[in-house]
Amino acid sequence: MKSVFDILMLLLGVAQFIVLAHVILSWLVNFQVLNIRQPLVAQIWYSLNRVLEPVYDRVRRFLPAMQGIDFAPLVVLLAIIALRMILVNNQYAFM
Repeated sequence: MKSVFDILMLLLGVAQFIVLAHVILSWLVNFQVLNIRQPLVAQIWYSLNRVLEPVYDRVRRFLPAMQGIDFAPLVVLLAIIALRMILVNNQYAFM
């Protein structure tokens, strides 16, 4: 059962990394540090959007409309951190 715990922690760590990478990349694109016309940047940007937009859309249904501010990545990141904390606090159940 410890391996199940380790796999869940790994998946949550990867998800956390992907969300953080998407947030940082969106800042860099919006502040025009990176240009989407570059093929590598465009490929990374569109693939991250394809992975995360279904998750963000589900979260946006429950959030009130904010003018120009998207809190969906923050809510997803907080949910991932909360799940990791729950797993670590209940780690003994996997032993």
